[in-house]
Amino acid sequence: MTEHLTFLGTGDSMGVPRSYCDCGICSEARSTGLNRRFRSSVMIHTDEGDLLLDCGPDWPAQMELLGKRLLEHVLITHPHHDHIAGLPEWLDACRWTGSRGTAYAPESAFRTIRSQYPWLERRLTYVPNDRGMHFGGWFIVPWEVCHGQNGTSYAYRFEKTGYAWAYCSDAIRLTEQQKKPLHGLNMLVLGTNFYKETADPATRSVYDMTEAVELLREVKPQAVYFTHMSHGVDIDAAYPLPPNVTLARLGMRVDLGHR
Repeated sequence: MTEHLTFLGTGDSMGVPRSYCDCGICSEARSTGLNRRFRSSVMIHTDEGDLLLDCGPDWPAQMELLGKRLLEHVLITHPHHDHIAGLPEWLDACRWTGSRGTAYAPESAFRTIRSQYPWLERRLTYVPNDRGMHFGGWFIVPWEVCHGQNGTSYAYRFEKTGYAWAYCSDAIRLTEQQKKPLHGLNMLVLGTNFYKETADPATRSVYDMTEAVELLREVKPQAVYFTHMSHGVDIDAAYPLPPNVTLARLGMRVDLGHR
């Protein structure tokens, strides 16, 4: 099997379409579905099993998209609603199938999850990964990044047999230290809410595409996929972006590694 990831969600915290919104992008998402976006998540398919990255409120529909009934492993970036609200439904699936799931995250994320959902460990095993972890032959390392008004999040760097890629869905205004793991990447998945966001900078929590392009000039990844996109982004628009940048789409598959 060629190891790959599948984009199960490419939307921001509210997803697209917004229930209240009749903008052109939300209207299109309801009709043809080109801009329909579940909350951001990817499934990483390895030779030794699948690893879901974030388990948000759209998790049941995302599982249907893959035709899967069982989930064993979840890697969590941070304990915000759009990234963990599917955990109770995962627990319920484990209960009904008589299975047990394993969740991986930094210990600080588990402290918040325990306060929000104190019953999840009845069927889910928590494995702190602050010092890194191995899965499917990948060495996976988290690091804390600035999430603007929303505090901090974690990004992950994956390395295996000379190939490196990173997932950084919820970040803005990274410090030089926080940028270091983004250097030397074959691929970067990066969150960008808008092409150009006009909101007060003090209220923002995720890069826009113009800011992301400046970041890419610094860290120089070979291939880039933008995710975590709001209803301010039209997937079919011709935004002036570098040729190595792709706007991720629901269900898109990306191969991992040189194999």
